Amino acid sequence: MPQQRAKVLFICLGNACRSPMAEAIARKDAIEEIEASSAGLAPLGFVAQMTSETLIRNGYAAEGLESKPISVQAWRAADLIINMSGRPKEHAFRAVPHSANIEDWEIDDPYGEASKYQGTYEAVRERVHQLAERLRKETAARAKKEAGPSAIPSSEN
Repeated sequence: MPQQRAKVLFICLGNACRSPMAEAIARKDAIEEIEASSAGLAPLGFVAQMTSETLIRNGYAAEGLESKPISVQAWRAADLIINMSGRPKEHAFRAVPHSANIEDWEIDDPYGEASKYQGTYEAVRERVHQLAERLRKETAARAKKEAGPSAIPSSEN
């Protein structure tokens, strides 16, 4: 049975740099583990040109990325919300349900500083890869637990 992908909503401030990078990276590198989307606390309405250029230069597609606000539907559908806004989740999401599974990722916003985009890309890519690995392990552990003791090979002949 194919594993169910985790719905991950990546959020940053303007949805123009960090969260679109995470979405693009997850769509390529973690396609089996993550169903990615992104949004912004105060979306700029466009993905920064340097974000697109950085993604393309590193082998990722930038098509389909857009800067948009957090929708109620996306929030409710997400299994995990990654907060890269630079604001602690307790402050960034005061008006939304606290039952959500939110992780804070401290990643610098490169907006307006061309020299920072590659470093931000590398930090985001590393965190997405770590998340995908963690999700693989959690899925394997869950499958093993659901299979029960009968799935453990016996050493007796």
